[in-house]
Amino acid sequence: QVYLRERGGGLVQPGGSSRLSCATSGINFKIHTMRWYRQTPGAQRELVASITSNGTTDYGDSVKGRFTISRDNGRNTVFLQMNNLKPEDTAVYYCNVRYKTREFWGQGTQVTVFA
Repeated sequence: QVYLRERGGGLVQPGGSSRLSCATSGINFKIHTMRWYRQTPGAQRELVASITSNGTTDYGDSVKGRFTISRDNGRNTVFLQMNNLKPEDTAVYYCNVRYKTREFWGQGTQVTVFA
């Protein structure tokens, strides 16, 4: 059974930092591209960042230069380091993997950026 569990998030002041983690089980983690999405009420989920099995990363335009995705294959975990946070980064952040033609998601973790 595929399982994703996000941790981190919470309340952060503008300009601050936060680090999210997503622990996985049920997949051969090291061969899969991992993704972080975020969603605000009434909006579709937005791709924030992705990292391939060989470490190639990609970012949404709104977070480039501020967010960094990384992975630890030994711990089956993907991370999202978020710096210089802005109020518009407020959202529920989800970890995602595509496995055997299906999409799997964690339960999400709330990040709220406010002064």
